[in-house]
Amino acid sequence: MDPNRTLRRAARRNTTSTSSGRTGRRTGRRTAATVAPLLGLALLAAACGGGVDAKDLRDDEPTTIDPADEPTTSNPGVTLPDQPATTVAAPTTTTPADGLDTVRSATIQIVGQGTFVDPEFGVYEAAGRGSGFVIDPSGIAITNHHVVGGAGLIQVFVQGEDKPRNAKILGVSECSDLAVIDIDGDPLPSLSWFDGSVQPGLEVYAAGFPLGDPEFTLTRGIVSKADADGETNWASVDHVIEHDANTQPGNSGGPLVSADGRIVAINYAGGSRTNTDQFFAIEASDAQPIIEQLRAGRDVDSLGINGQIVRSEDGSISGLWVSGITSGSPADVAGIMPGDIVTRLEGVTVGLDGTMSDYCDVMRTHSPGDVLSVEVLRYATEEVLTGQFNGDQLTTAFSFAEEIETPDAGAAYTDYVTVTDVSGVLTVSVPTAWADVDGAPIDIDGVSSPSIIASSSVAEYNSRWDVPGVQFVASQALVGYSPDELLDLAASTDCTFEGRQAYDDGYFVGSFDTYRNCGGTGASSIVVAAFPPDGAYAVLVIVQVVTEADLVALDEVLRTFNVVA
Repeated sequence: MDPNRTLRRAARRNTTSTSSGRTGRRTGRRTAATVAPLLGLALLAAACGGGVDAKDLRDDEPTTIDPADEPTTSNPGVTLPDQPATTVAAPTTTTPADGLDTVRSATIQIVGQGTFVDPEFGVYEAAGRGSGFVIDPSGIAITNHHVVGGAGLIQVFVQGEDKPRNAKILGVSECSDLAVIDIDGDPLPSLSWFDGSVQPGLEVYAAGFPLGDPEFTLTRGIVSKADADGETNWASVDHVIEHDANTQPGNSGGPLVSADGRIVAINYAGGSRTNTDQFFAIEASDAQPIIEQLRAGRDVDSLGINGQIVRSEDGSISGLWVSGITSGSPADVAGIMPGDIVTRLEGVTVGLDGTMSDYCDVMRTHSPGDVLSVEVLRYATEEVLTGQFNGDQLTTAFSFAEEIETPDAGAAYTDYVTVTDVSGVLTVSVPTAWADVDGAPIDIDGVSSPSIIASSSVAEYNSRWDVPGVQFVASQALVGYSPDELLDLAASTDCTFEGRQAYDDGYFVGSFDTYRNCGGTGASSIVVAAFPPDGAYAVLVIVQVVTEADLVALDEVLRTFNVVA
């Protein structure tokens, strides 16, 4: 097979003028199918995972989300680094003891246990610890959603008691990172809300149980900013206070109180990896109306997902990684599973900026129970699924791994590299085994068009079917054809045609053909013809698949091919 000849032939009948529109860089494009390694996902900040994620304690997460770059939960199942005493010791204070003594009695340690799926560590069962505080003597308490969301068992440790009490969730707000729980047992000391003005300079105290330690901790600081940015990769909070009362993993859900022990805010994020002494809490006056709904048993801006935004290193994939699911929730009923990535909600791409902002904006513009369309990328089965929350369950849109059967498993590709054409216009990620690259342009109907071929041997790829590889071309000379017309022109007579399907990765839209037993070798060929939103040029992607390992490479090619200028 000669892909150059095939592409030239596809263009010869084009008599339409080429478009003068500029080529556009695709943003937020969705993948048709991908099995990219989980470790290829770059976390934009430390994730949540129901208060049990081990990565809350890692030191190597990127901190591109500012200011609230990590939830402050703790996983006692991992070894904790030595901490300076100043991070956990209560500073000396002249504040009257009675108010802060009540804070000590009303602040609780929460243990949430369950099974979760982490983007890097995979499936694990763990018991993670966070903090909370009682607001009603009957046992009504507040914490963060990321502390308890998706947990199968919640236990609470109360000051002065050796045995934990059980607790149940009354309501959660995923976007506001709030949860209300009901603690079993006798009445408990409770805290009242601060009713003064929150301004920079206000003296505040952060109470809780950092680093999974059962010892109560109180740190002192001031409000440094009364209205900070509340967009993170696990929540989208409208009103956040920035302060310098030290918090650590495990402080999540604990109270930030005034000098007289009244609740100013709910701690939910720390900034230790920004090398600053600034920490973040959900402002009380903003939280109270939400808490009242949760207390009444009504979830707010929630679908039953405990998760975090993830994004691939090149930005071609973004979405809400599902760490855990609440049983019986809209997400559970729809068929969402831990390990899925929610890539679109109601047609809106999720997580392009690395935060929950778009996801939560969609939730906040709809009422509870509304039917919401959803698109999901499922790594476990190499599929893209579509369905609805509060409507139709998820079904497979398509999966190349299912559509193409290969006779040989082949050796798995362990490493990938991004290659470009000579002009730097085209980029695509391919196995390092496809190290032979031809990035020279090709002539299509008199138009020099950027092209790139990558294979273990370009010469053999051009002449044989049993050699895997890819050719990726973008050309203005192909404007005027429909995707189906381009595929008809590029049709191969050496293969068995298996069918044509629509192609839509969120940016490029068109069609793709699947061929099998090419040249009698048993190899398959996939040909994609598609256009960007402005229709300024067409792309053609041809991949030869010889083994099952090449299917993985196919997914990576379709996930990453890009026109950058």
